[in-house]
Amino acid sequence: MSFSPRGCRAEGPVAGTFAGFLRNEIYCSIRGQMDIQKIIFNPGNERFRKPPGAIKSGEILKLRLYVGIDLEPRSVKVVFRYDRHTQPAVYEMEGTERTSGGQYVAWEGAFPVFDTGLYWYYFIVDTPAGEISFGPEGMGNQRDSWNQGSWQQTVYKRKYDVPQWLQGGVIYQIFVDRFCRSSECQELENRLYIKPTAGSPARKLHWNWSDMPDYKPQNGQIMNNDFFGGDLKGIESKLDYLQDLGVTCLYLSPIFRAYSNHKYDTADYMEIDPLFGTGEDFRELCEKAEEKGIRIILDGVFAHTGSDSVYFDKEERYGDGALHHEDSKYRDWYIFTGTGHGGPGYETWWGISTLPKLNKNNRAFRNFICGPDGVARRWLRAGASGWRLDVADELPSDFLRLLTEAVKEEKPDGLVLGEVWEDASSKEAYGQRKNYFEGDKLDSVTNYPFKNGIIQLVRNGDPGELSEKVSTLCQNYPPEVMNCTMNILDSHDTTRILTALAGEIPPNEGDRDWMASAHLSPEEMERGRNLLKIASAIQMTLPGVPCIYYGDERGMEGYSDPFNRATVNWDNADQNLLEWYKKIISIRKNHQVYVSGKCETVAESAGLYAFRRFFPDNDEPENNQQSGIREALGKTSEAGNRRSVITAANCGQSVESMSLTGRWKDLITGKILTGRTDVLPGEILILEEQPETLGTDIKRTGPRKTSNYCHI
Repeated sequence: MSFSPRGCRAEGPVAGTFAGFLRNEIYCSIRGQMDIQKIIFNPGNERFRKPPGAIKSGEILKLRLYVGIDLEPRSVKVVFRYDRHTQPAVYEMEGTERTSGGQYVAWEGAFPVFDTGLYWYYFIVDTPAGEISFGPEGMGNQRDSWNQGSWQQTVYKRKYDVPQWLQGGVIYQIFVDRFCRSSECQELENRLYIKPTAGSPARKLHWNWSDMPDYKPQNGQIMNNDFFGGDLKGIESKLDYLQDLGVTCLYLSPIFRAYSNHKYDTADYMEIDPLFGTGEDFRELCEKAEEKGIRIILDGVFAHTGSDSVYFDKEERYGDGALHHEDSKYRDWYIFTGTGHGGPGYETWWGISTLPKLNKNNRAFRNFICGPDGVARRWLRAGASGWRLDVADELPSDFLRLLTEAVKEEKPDGLVLGEVWEDASSKEAYGQRKNYFEGDKLDSVTNYPFKNGIIQLVRNGDPGELSEKVSTLCQNYPPEVMNCTMNILDSHDTTRILTALAGEIPPNEGDRDWMASAHLSPEEMERGRNLLKIASAIQMTLPGVPCIYYGDERGMEGYSDPFNRATVNWDNADQNLLEWYKKIISIRKNHQVYVSGKCETVAESAGLYAFRRFFPDNDEPENNQQSGIREALGKTSEAGNRRSVITAANCGQSVESMSLTGRWKDLITGKILTGRTDVLPGEILILEEQPETLGTDIKRTGPRKTSNYCHI
């Protein structure tokens, strides 16, 4: 690695770029206390690590470790391993001053880092009793102690700027077939018809918009071949509704020609599905949406196609497909295994025969997607503002680079966002570290970890997972990436959030008959509404960009696919919930801190979770290249310049208290709060620091949790 320590002596080969696994920003100091405070290190605090999160290539990483004098430390070393190397690099740290109480010695080191990627590090303390290794799991006695765990350090160098228009906004996901239809049913029947085959049986149109989606198998298979007729013109007709809600970006499910209703089985990347409309309909939708301050991003499905497609043509519908023509120009787009090996004779996506896997290393396929006249550029020219990449972990890194390069050349502010379900900074897939965030691939990713933590907090009253994920991702993701994560509560792949929060857990996983008959009772609906208010307030105020799954704001419920893909009832909405969403989105859009402000957990106990969004004293919004974002989102109110806003949610069974210094305004109720403030069970507060108290904190009056901003 390009890694030059200052004031430290190196031992062994220089190895890598560090990225340690931060379990919790206070974990090590707490663990240190359990070990009678022998060694203290808190990577989430600038006193110990500066800067505390991901760093840019060429920046200097400063580490400070406090070691108890009763250990009689003779030396302290930090061990780094660059993720692309196998051998670690060991550097001696320099002992500096004692703490004011005289019980600890500070050991320090400064390390300029250049190579992008991940580094992992831990410490070794040499004492008369032997060497002690120290990592996230605490203290050990092994020199080469990777099994003790290591902290992650992400190093990046952005080649492209992340889109400013997305930051601070609100995304709205639309499953096109189920959102709104604009055409008469007979016309839709005509547009829907394709010749049935054995592998692609006749498709069905629900004339009744309020029907339940078909969920029973046909000949043992789920075909997803029932349709409701939602289309692009239908979306266009609801742009005023979406603008009034506060949406700034529409994320559309796949819109290209395909056999199924979900369209993840692409038949032709170059054509809008006839049921959805035409290319001209799409261009007009993009134009009308942009007039209302709304961008549109598309779902890019590039890991597989449909078997009933121009390219594969299993049903022999198109004439030159890869399956039946060895001389087809598409033949090498796929990986054929031969019929003697069992299965369909070709590689599939997760064993689904209707989704043949694409060979992403094939030059012709890459040019078809990423070339000068390829798919990526074609639909940007038509008006799209970017791509959400389906199953991004199945796309090779060099393919992602080519795709991102094509998008940025065509539209410099185009978005490239990957679907990733885990901590994407350290994601591994197919034996390869993905390194999404080095700066030449993804702008950002979907944020499932926050979703899981929010549900665990709001439904079960346990703040631990959310606190950990907020701390971990804010440490591991570059801030530009974190500001653009797609923060979901649900999607077309998950149970709807209202059901996830208040619904009964299915007695048998995958029991579709049970899920079809299950609906929230009036009592469950009332409870779910209140819980969703808490969940959505947290979603809207955490780092990243919240994404609303269509209809959640209207009270739609449903278990997993296809029950989470019902049609929107445009004649009836939960008005209480809808008005809540408008209010909470307005709060978000009127506070600049939600664009790029820092985030830290300030309280976590017995069902209470609170976090603060703020700009550090030396990091004014205008110094952070936010003027373009301000212009894109519209003028913020005077409140947009205020520094700290705290979200506090009590999802437990008892009253929890915070002690506030100064005056704080609850943006939900308008009340001014000061001093000891009770947070009742089921209550959510969004507290804005008032002008006369700027620079003050929430008072810490006790020994626990988790910083200098509150006492609980």
